[in-house]
Amino acid sequence: MLAPKKLLTVITVNNIHQALTGPLPGVPGQLKMAPEPIDTSVSRWDKPDDCREASVLLLFYPIIDRNKQPDFHFVLTRRPEYPGVHGGQISLPGGRRENAEALVDTALRETNEEIGVASDSLTVIGQLSSLYIPPSNFCIYPFVAFCPTRPVFVPDAVEVAEIIETPLSLLLDPAIQKSEIWHFEAYGSRRIPFFEIFEHKVWGATAMILSEFLTLLEEKILTTNQPQ
Repeated sequence: MLAPKKLLTVITVNNIHQALTGPLPGVPGQLKMAPEPIDTSVSRWDKPDDCREASVLLLFYPIIDRNKQPDFHFVLTRRPEYPGVHGGQISLPGGRRENAEALVDTALRETNEEIGVASDSLTVIGQLSSLYIPPSNFCIYPFVAFCPTRPVFVPDAVEVAEIIETPLSLLLDPAIQKSEIWHFEAYGSRRIPFFEIFEHKVWGATAMILSEFLTLLEEKILTTNQPQ
């Protein structure tokens, strides 16, 4: 099997775009990194009519490595600590839909507001499957975008505590997929899978979105393009 860094040679913006135009992995892809459910009698996949809508952006861009080759990265953010279910967590840039704006516009607007990347510098290349987050009653709609050059990030001090530039090669490394038993005051003890990205534990909705994207790469790009 090729190392994650070598596998990147078959991943291009064009074939990511093509993969996103076909059937998506959906729930099976998300489920690989889904936290143990609080109540097994209730389906976490049923989206209620009164859920709050939000969009996030999985934003890719190249960083030129020492061999003068583009090394794809994507950006994560660490939220500031605050009271609530998502304080301090690692997330994709994004936020709540305003009025009747298109969901893709929500993702682009929030990305600009949170990390200072202008929407006219980005090309949206597709959309991943939506998912429902019961603790906060949010329906999340993830979009995938590409920036041809490394963005200049200007994080909003209120919404972003840290910018985490993540190599795509790291996401392809199975060693970063881990799980632990965590105790939650409101929900008790549950098994939580997460991606260990640098010193951060990326879990919950963000991990589920990244898991579907990783499944898409594995099923639609890496399997069909890996040298024999």
